[in-house]
Amino acid sequence: MSQDTRANEQTRCKRESDRIQKFFVRPFFLSLTIGIPFCIYKMLFGLTTVRIGSTTGIYLTLFGWLIIAWAGLDLLMNTGRVLLDLLLQPSRFEYCTIAKAGRIVHMPMVFLAIDTMISFVIICFMLWSGWIMHLTQPESYLWYAATTLNLISLSLVSLYNEIRKV
Repeated sequence: MSQDTRANEQTRCKRESDRIQKFFVRPFFLSLTIGIPFCIYKMLFGLTTVRIGSTTGIYLTLFGWLIIAWAGLDLLMNTGRVLLDLLLQPSRFEYCTIAKAGRIVHMPMVFLAIDTMISFVIICFMLWSGWIMHLTQPESYLWYAATTLNLISLSLVSLYNEIRKV
């Protein structure tokens, strides 16, 4: 293989790699594989909290409805990001309400990381507390779908990043 052919092949591979990288950071991909699954976890946590609160007390029920409202708003924001990205339009809002609050203090990514941590705490709480057993069968399938989307996308991005190093 000539030097020019090798250089052309490397340039083509770099362009292709850049296209894949750009896809992984598009709001469409991020919302669909991270944001919306996190909204599903929050929503199911809220529903479970309401369900358990209905037998234990009003405060847990009210807390559950607050979580449901928060998850619903975040779901609207993520869906909006997906639609705007598909229309090739910029978004004037963040992926979630916590990141939106972070924009006020000029740190939306820090607050987005906080939202991510809260989502992981919700997942762990649902699993370790046994509350996950309170999900109905359709709710369980929604939980599985969110987990599948989230973990497979994480694996794809990790695999891609490792391949790029080679």
